[in-house]
Amino acid sequence: MELEDITSILKDKFGDDIIREVDENASPQAIVVSPTDIHRVCLELHTNERAYFDMLSCLTGLDNGPEAGTMEVIYNMYSVPYEIGLMIRVKLDRNKPEVNTVSDIWKTADWHEREAYDMYGIKFVNHPDLRRILLPADWEGYPLRKDYQHQEYYRGIKVEY
Repeated sequence: MELEDITSILKDKFGDDIIREVDENASPQAIVVSPTDIHRVCLELHTNERAYFDMLSCLTGLDNGPEAGTMEVIYNMYSVPYEIGLMIRVKLDRNKPEVNTVSDIWKTADWHEREAYDMYGIKFVNHPDLRRILLPADWEGYPLRKDYQHQEYYRGIKVEY
């Protein structure tokens, strides 16, 4: 199976506009889809017997900075039977970074999405338990955002960097 086969599966099911961009030089090769399409694309890639991406290896966030005004969620998945990896990226509005959860497709997404929420403030709509996972619940801000301002004090204790 090649990237062309994967894009063909998606285009046959959803139409040519489902894929916004293809990056054959990425490793693994990548496609960009709309945030509104991510759940149905992932569900199709997981359930379609011609693709069967049975493993979500990693999900992470990316802050492109205040100047760009965008953030991204990057999904790295793998099809064990077909021995192929795929990266899917979605670009989000930095002022309201929201995308649907895929935790109902791959259970491992539960913790990955919570980490992206905790570090970047990306909201995963319909996530079963979206709360901080690494930082205290009352922590201010999202530390991996490029404009993050470190707290000087936390609960009356000086935070030294």
